[in-house]
Amino acid sequence: MLCGSFMISAQTKILLTVNNESVTATLADNEATKELLSMLSINPITVRMSDYGGFEKVGPLPQSLLTSNTQITTEAGDIMLYQGNNIVIFYGSNSWSYTRLGRIDNATVENVRKFLGTGNITMTISLPGTSGIEENISDKNVPQTVYDLKGNVIIGRPLRPGIYIIDGIKTIIK
Repeated sequence: MLCGSFMISAQTKILLTVNNESVTATLADNEATKELLSMLSINPITVRMSDYGGFEKVGPLPQSLLTSNTQITTEAGDIMLYQGNNIVIFYGSNSWSYTRLGRIDNATVENVRKFLGTGNITMTISLPGTSGIEENISDKNVPQTVYDLKGNVIIGRPLRPGIYIIDGIKTIIK
């Protein structure tokens, strides 16, 4: 299925980062994940999460996603949408009505607990291959070769917001 420029498949991945440690997760194929991918194609998402019930971390998303709730018994590593605007990652089990977003790859109770840690955390959700670099600082005296994503050389400055290849490095200009 197409989501903007994204093909949703059983292999669509996202990157979850906590305290400079990252894991990949495979997304489910539903309307909520299409909306999530659309959001991530613009910018990574930062979510402040807290422990709840001794089996999950939960935090608010910047906007609500479409729900397709079903009664689910979760396992460690499951990623769910709760009430349309909360992302939940399980390190234990619970039965409730959720919309499945995906699952942390190769999840075990031990590695999910270690990744999520204890107490409140800040997690960044991004697409693999995006660095989250806010600014590219370089020596202003060194000429830079700038290309767009089609391989065309960009002449003239300043650059408009977008993604460019500058001296061989993918750079996001905001």
